[in-house]
Amino acid sequence: MTFREWLDGWCEWFRGMLYGMAMYDAVVMFRKQRAEMEHLFVLIVFGDIVGVPVLPPYYTLRLLPYIVPMVDGWRRRMLREKDLTDLVGGG
Repeated sequence: MTFREWLDGWCEWFRGMLYGMAMYDAVVMFRKQRAEMEHLFVLIVFGDIVGVPVLPPYYTLRLLPYIVPMVDGWRRRMLREKDLTDLVGGG
């Protein structure tokens, strides 16, 4: 191990520490917000799958090719039973 490799490893560790101290919470919050907004969008557009008719079928059919990859996971999340432990745990 040369001094340059050691210094690069130490700089990478220090960069990771600074990221964890300054940005990690914000990144996690933004990811959760994005997932919630995506979830809400799919609910509004494809709510009729679970019995919530919101938009006319014309718009649903136009957006269908973009949403198909996430419909199965979304349906599982929507129909999953939630209890008090899910609410307390943030899920």
